[in-house]
Amino acid sequence: MIKRPDTNAQRQKRHTRVRGKVSGTSERPRLNVFRSGTNIYAQIIDDVKGCTLVSASSLEKGFEGRGNNCEAAAKVGEAIAQRAKDKGIDTVVFDRGGYLYHGRVKALAEGARKAGLEF
Repeated sequence: MIKRPDTNAQRQKRHTRVRGKVSGTSERPRLNVFRSGTNIYAQIIDDVKGCTLVSASSLEKGFEGRGNNCEAAAKVGEAIAQRAKDKGIDTVVFDRGGYLYHGRVKALAEGARKAGLEF
């Protein structure tokens, strides 16, 4: 019998380890990324207050195209950056959620940077 490693458990372990070092404040909140098989989600979180300030995902109404490719991730990055600018948030700490900085996660980050968010 072939035993496959539980990759989601490994990702959660990496994410927990990184979260010990990365924390969002009121001045510089945390940009969190979650990637599923079909969609991508992003939140800007203030960890001191424990609240989500801004969120965007590929599931929202009016989102065109499929949510599981790099183009969709870039659109979500631009959307979250625009919403953050509207709330007065300029700089964030990027939290890749235990995923590799590659593919959709990288596309989301580049889209957010292109729209004016600094991290």
